[in-house]
Amino acid sequence: MTPPIRSLPIVVLFFLSAVSSSSLPPEDGIRVVSAERLIHLTGPIARVIITLEVENSAAASDASQVFLAFTPWEVKHLAFVKATRVDGKHRKKAHEPLRVQASDLPATPNGARLYSALLSTHLKPGESTTLEVLYVLTHVLDPYPARIVSQSAEPRQLVYYHDSAVILSPYHVVEQVTYIKMPSDMVESFTKVDPTSCAGAEMKYGTYYDRMPITYLPISVHYENRPFAVVQKLERKVDVPRRGHIKVTDKYKMKQDGAWYKRIFLRLAATILPESLFSSSRFVSHVMLNSYRSKLECPGILAFAKTLPSSSKDRLYFTLVQGPRYGWHCTFTAGYGLPLENYLFESVDGRRYINLTFGFPQLDTVVDDFATTIVLPEGSKNPQTIVPFPTKTSYSYLYYVTGRTKVVLKNKNVVGEHNVPFQVYYESNPIFVLADPLTVWAVIGFIAVCIAYFYFT
Repeated sequence: MTPPIRSLPIVVLFFLSAVSSSSLPPEDGIRVVSAERLIHLTGPIARVIITLEVENSAAASDASQVFLAFTPWEVKHLAFVKATRVDGKHRKKAHEPLRVQASDLPATPNGARLYSALLSTHLKPGESTTLEVLYVLTHVLDPYPARIVSQSAEPRQLVYYHDSAVILSPYHVVEQVTYIKMPSDMVESFTKVDPTSCAGAEMKYGTYYDRMPITYLPISVHYENRPFAVVQKLERKVDVPRRGHIKVTDKYKMKQDGAWYKRIFLRLAATILPESLFSSSRFVSHVMLNSYRSKLECPGILAFAKTLPSSSKDRLYFTLVQGPRYGWHCTFTAGYGLPLENYLFESVDGRRYINLTFGFPQLDTVVDDFATTIVLPEGSKNPQTIVPFPTKTSYSYLYYVTGRTKVVLKNKNVVGEHNVPFQVYYESNPIFVLADPLTVWAVIGFIAVCIAYFYFT
């Protein structure tokens, strides 16, 4: 059986180290003294943590940024990246978040893209500092074999992961090591680049010394991973009233993204965690999971769903009873309510703002297309969103009586790291609080006048 060969644009980086002077970062006096990379492959998403000790040359100028290099293939699958500057040692460590953005410098001759971590305090000549970089890659696991014919209830799924034995860096790396953590010790094969060792569910590449900039040593790991699902599309609608409860409706479209086989895929437990979605579960007065609607789009599949309430959270279990012939996909809707007083606040300047959480509560699940619609109360105007990462924001109006402002936030390739709070500020006229009661009393008064008119005539 011949393993699959992915047509990666990064193959051209093999053992290349020459970079033209026009594409070198301006802080060319920086070098990486030591680097440690930890790749987590315990789920369907690859999380990579890199610890870099960088040093600025004594003859160089002040460094205002540190560049990170990614292959074109990694940029395509990059869902999240952040960097933190660590100063001090042991208990006196200070962590400073850094802003990471795509660099406007041209790509290196072999296609590597540069991102810059902006330093709030410049790195003086002769000084050194430590950076911790976290980035998340999605859709990087290739099931092989792609189709499984097994009589067992839960057949083994094997996947391939492709990467480099050394860190792709625009700087000279003096010393580096890479660790790969897998969910189990069931490793079928892996690429050996001496020194390489494998002990149980962990592999080690290195230690490697004196690697030139933009050096790439391709490796592949073939191991067992559990089946996983992907949320193709998630549409969340948040209806913010003037009183009562916030109504939240989630519409899911999910599919199997692993190997196809003829037996049952697995029990898909879609867990609705109010504390993960909106700060704390103690604020949730009721979760309306009994009103959800479920629809399967796989022919010949028998399925059912149930809720298991507890004191702190409610879990929605979506179970496939009769497995599909190959893969599966399904759609369902879940709705719940949240008390308004715990999420709606008033700012110092008199504006009101709603404090919600962006993202999906399942950390090991990726959402390909995510959209959150916030419907503000009647009479709201001049909305302003504060989101800690780039999103596509649009504003529109639902014309009922006086009009309701609608804010739509869209993002692609959403992972658990995007599950952070965001705020929507808006201006509101207090007179609109009386709109509903006055409308009700106006209708009652009109009916009373009509009754009196017909009575006296």
